[in-house]
Amino acid sequence: MACARRRTLVALTTLLAVAAGLPGSPATAAPPPAAAPDPAAAERWTVDLAVRGGDDVNVAWRSGRLRLVDPRPGARTRPAAAGGPVAEGILLSAPRALDRPATRVRARLAARTADGGGVTAQVRGWRARGWTEWRDATEAVFDQPVTRVQARVVLTTRDATSEAAVTNLTLTADRVAATAAQPAAARTYRVYATRIGLVGGVTANGHTVATRDHFAALPTRRGLSPRDTGDYTVKVCTTSGSRCEYAPVWDVGPWNTRDDWWNPAAVRENWKDLPQGLPEAQAAYQNGYNGGRDQFGRTVRNPAGLDLADGTFWDGLRLRDNAWVDVTLLWTGGGARAVVGSGPLNLRTGASTAYASRGLAATHAHVPVQCYVTGQRIAGTYRTTTRWYRLVGGTYVSHAYLSSVYGGTVPRC
Repeated sequence: MACARRRTLVALTTLLAVAAGLPGSPATAAPPPAAAPDPAAAERWTVDLAVRGGDDVNVAWRSGRLRLVDPRPGARTRPAAAGGPVAEGILLSAPRALDRPATRVRARLAARTADGGGVTAQVRGWRARGWTEWRDATEAVFDQPVTRVQARVVLTTRDATSEAAVTNLTLTADRVAATAAQPAAARTYRVYATRIGLVGGVTANGHTVATRDHFAALPTRRGLSPRDTGDYTVKVCTTSGSRCEYAPVWDVGPWNTRDDWWNPAAVRENWKDLPQGLPEAQAAYQNGYNGGRDQFGRTVRNPAGLDLADGTFWDGLRLRDNAWVDVTLLWTGGGARAVVGSGPLNLRTGASTAYASRGLAATHAHVPVQCYVTGQRIAGTYRTTTRWYRLVGGTYVSHAYLSSVYGGTVPRC
């Protein structure tokens, strides 16, 4: 007699909490007609799961459900777990412009999972200095008011018999009192970097890896940029500081998939007992942490907390083997940013192509700018100009290849 497959209907309703004691619900009494809109009033909307956003990966809307197009682990696989690899798909919703700024979100997710399938909903918010990191619905907390909210749904299956399907996702945004965190300098740590390779493979955000490609991977989806964006960009430098590259984060790895090692314990996904800035794989390899294994139970063979695509590894940093590097998580700081629209772009030591190159800025990377100077006239992809921007760290790039600047006013040097 054939066994009936176990199916679970999941209805996840999560209140994304803020610090204890803060008011958390809208006022019950209606305000006077002439009063301003209640800042605590909730705004609710349903994510349209049937609309392909162009950045979706391996998902489709079929028979009233969002499903994986190909549920078999293969080319679209993430790092293998102890029980084998998993197939993965991601739906990225269009950003929602809020009627009023919000500081928290409530999410309701209706999904079906069976035989090892999994579904996760994540959200992020836009504030003046860029996007927050992605947060699972149970962890999303905005320490500053956000004006836009975007959702992401991740589906996984262990084999072709697994089920992972979503029928509805509803988000609610409102505002409660919160202490705004002042933008700090972006966090920098020394970690071990390995080369990705995998030319022709598909990254977690759907990018097909090209020869001598330029991007990076971190062991969590919290800093995963949508395809062809640099919303989450890292600056990676050799330990001598002689070469650097600004690269967008387009993949998940190495080793773990839920280790945002640069965050403090209060918000770190896993391994909260480790010091801030120490990847779990490094602790496992060097100190036998977690029995020397990663989150999937695999024996950790190197201390890597960062992966680099071949172009970043060979051309940007001119590495010839896996190495320790200094990595700056640029979205953790504030200040004006320029978006590289046409790259890889040389990082010059002065405002002219006559100056030496000290590295590269990849296409789509968001680079921190300090000020601008007048230099060599350049006819580039976007404009002909004599304006050059000095980046944080002292190198220069021509405005001719930058598609936009955001996050603040850029003064003259």
